[in-house]
Amino acid sequence: MSGTPVLFLDGGLGTSLEDKYGVKFSHDTPLWSSHLLVSGERDVLFACQRDFGHVPVDILLTATYQVSVEAFARTKTPQHPQGIGRADMPTYLEEAVAIAEQAKQPSASIALSLGPYGASMIPSQEYSGQYDAAHDSEESLYQWHLDRLQVFTQVHQLANRTAYVAFETVPRLDEIRAIRRLFRPSGEAATRVVENLPPRYWISCVYPETAALPDGSTIDAVIRALFDPTQGGAVPWAVGINCTKLDKLDAIIRLYEAAITQLVEEEVLPGWPALALYPDGTNGEVYNTETKVWEVQSSQGSPSLPWATRFASLVEEVRARRQWTNLVVGGCCKASSDDIAELRKHLEDDA
Repeated sequence: MSGTPVLFLDGGLGTSLEDKYGVKFSHDTPLWSSHLLVSGERDVLFACQRDFGHVPVDILLTATYQVSVEAFARTKTPQHPQGIGRADMPTYLEEAVAIAEQAKQPSASIALSLGPYGASMIPSQEYSGQYDAAHDSEESLYQWHLDRLQVFTQVHQLANRTAYVAFETVPRLDEIRAIRRLFRPSGEAATRVVENLPPRYWISCVYPETAALPDGSTIDAVIRALFDPTQGGAVPWAVGINCTKLDKLDAIIRLYEAAITQLVEEEVLPGWPALALYPDGTNGEVYNTETKVWEVQSSQGSPSLPWATRFASLVEEVRARRQWTNLVVGGCCKASSDDIAELRKHLEDDA
């Protein structure tokens, strides 16, 4: 491979558990892939994550995207008929990190996967950004993310066992600012949270319909919120795009690049960050958040080339421009370990 260095990320964990291992998710499993930590299906989760580890990937995400105090409280088990309380959460979070450690290759790194507030809602609202009144401001979202991360401080040596924190599928500008504030500690609790996290983090946004966030924010506004030092704490190591249709990716990336160029020219940003790209691996299917079922839209035809082939071509174009310091590439929903293996093969064959 020539051009910008590439790190390979894994794919869609929840959909791989469904499609390959027959796991069924519903409103009764609000923790999604994390539910396997609670239900005693550790071996199934490990096997699925090991599939990605064997690709091999360079970065493996933990099975914690859907983790929240609210989701654990709604998870009923024979041992916890009233729901799982905050005090019991660290045991499961420790297990999630341990499974990722065992599933990855020795040279690979772990990224702590964290969804937005919208992923904790019923139905989920990360694709709409339409949050409830209690979480409809930067301050309330900051407090929610800080509260969740405080639970992770009880995971043994988390900062040493993980290399990145991935805030994924973020649909709102105020939530971007709230997340950045986590890395500008103010007070003992916030300082303890940051000290227990790895130093590198990324914020990945979702673009379900247009080249704007679900809340209507432009990409210029997104990039400024991410990297302007006056708008938050430490700037992220990478900016990302995830759970977005592959055919929309090129236009969005070019808008990202134009916005980064502007900040560099203004000397707001001293240099280029990394870029994380993990579009969904669908072929016309659309996820229904009400029914939790992938539905095929008959009006959409299947692409003529496989997902990995089309994505590899796009990645090569981005790399050839030699702007980003690193590219992290993988897949989101419906992207299997076979898809990621094919993506890696395509890019290595083009070296």
